[in-house]
Amino acid sequence: MRWRNFRSLFWVAIALLLTGTVAGAEGDKAARPSEFLLLVQISLLIAVGRGMGELMQRAGQPSVIGELLAGLLLGPSLFGWLWPVAQHAIFPSSPEQKALLEGIAQFGILLLLLLTGMETDLKLVRKVGRAAVAISVTGIVVPFVCGFTLGQFLPQSLLPHQEARLVASVFLGTALSISSVKIVAVVVREMNFMRRNVGQIIVATAIIDDTIGWIIIAMIFSLASQGTFDIYSVGKTLLGTLIFLAISFTIGRRLTFLLIRWANDHLVSSAAVITVILLIMSMMAMITHLIGVHTVLGAFIAGVLVGESPILTRQIDERLRGLISSLFMPVFFGVAGLNADLTVLKNFNLLLLTATLVVIASIGKFGGAFAGGSLGGLTRRECYALASGMNARGSTEVIIATIGLSMGVLSQNLFSMIVTMAVVTTMAMPPMLRAALARLPLKTTRRNASNARNSNRRALSPIWSGCCLLPTKARTQNSLHTSPACWPDGAACQSLYFMLNLRRMTTSNAPMAV
Repeated sequence: MRWRNFRSLFWVAIALLLTGTVAGAEGDKAARPSEFLLLVQISLLIAVGRGMGELMQRAGQPSVIGELLAGLLLGPSLFGWLWPVAQHAIFPSSPEQKALLEGIAQFGILLLLLLTGMETDLKLVRKVGRAAVAISVTGIVVPFVCGFTLGQFLPQSLLPHQEARLVASVFLGTALSISSVKIVAVVVREMNFMRRNVGQIIVATAIIDDTIGWIIIAMIFSLASQGTFDIYSVGKTLLGTLIFLAISFTIGRRLTFLLIRWANDHLVSSAAVITVILLIMSMMAMITHLIGVHTVLGAFIAGVLVGESPILTRQIDERLRGLISSLFMPVFFGVAGLNADLTVLKNFNLLLLTATLVVIASIGKFGGAFAGGSLGGLTRRECYALASGMNARGSTEVIIATIGLSMGVLSQNLFSMIVTMAVVTTMAMPPMLRAALARLPLKTTRRNASNARNSNRRALSPIWSGCCLLPTKARTQNSLHTSPACWPDGAACQSLYFMLNLRRMTTSNAPMAV
């Protein structure tokens, strides 16, 4: 096993050597952006990111940490420190070349927010809403105050502009307040705690934290664009955001359902539903940009609406998830790692500030969530599990830090400090949450057991909104089929398609023959 690992590292070193040599020769040919270099960059980020993600998952850590570490390894933190000539040849600092890769990464942010929205279960929030909202408010206010206070005492050298301290403080408070829904949900499901109240409250609280965090980030973008705190401009943006949310969850929800259903029923081209989903995301992102807030809010709300669509099938979800996970996630988190330079931590003062940031972020989030759980009526062990889960920042923190860097709110050193904090808190969360959940007594209520059985039935059979489908092998690429098909062994398979159609129910009362 050890020889295999050393052999893999040897071949990685050889690949980097050859890539650096060829990239250097390609870079000397012309000063204009090179498509060859772009392909080299994407290939390296995908290959190294996938490999590091695999190692992290085998070690019980989320794969996103591996993709972020891949960018750190390929960036100035390690590769640029060991072999700066080759690192600059593969990832040149010219604005034109960087713009190609960062353009893909920026679109990847929108797709990641689309995926995050699709994973947001509002039904779960409504189910345990009262307790989750109380916990979430406390879990946001306490770390936000801690982060804002820290921002007020940051050295001037860590701020991009002298007059940007207020915006940077608000941004830092928001960065310390959020949690990673995906990582929390993975650990809770892994421990089979989704059927228990404490597991549902933990995931619902993380969902609320994320939703509030994205709204605040969108507002900070407007504040940073104005340059100064103008009550009229902020009020106008806030009103526009509230109107956008109200329309999205009323008219927008119905329109999204109709568009997805129309694409599935009438379009015969490949992946038609995915195309419509991407167009919905783009349109909502552009709307939020026009009202003066960041495009991530539009992409996130689009994901929430798409995830609630009754006709969204598992096949469509897996195709879209596969595209994002295999291409855009390694590229985005790799670029985030490339932008972070951990060699600045050689400075003792910056290292001390980074450690202080990690401690304040952990204590603020842990203490706020623990206090909220106590107010919500949870036991001490349940509060400990809740606080342990809420302390993971994960991909959400990296996305927020990248947005802050692109907005000019964060300096390069402060960005590197926040990325370090995200890595440390995220890697510490899974073992802490597993240990906390393992100490809880194993008892479930009858209602939770019933919900778990219903959830398992939905997972085993593709049923959506009154539809019962059996898998068929039809010509069309869409996921809902009503025509008979033939399996490879020649046995005929008749699909079942029961729709709640009022017109058919009124015209015929006879049962459907199968």
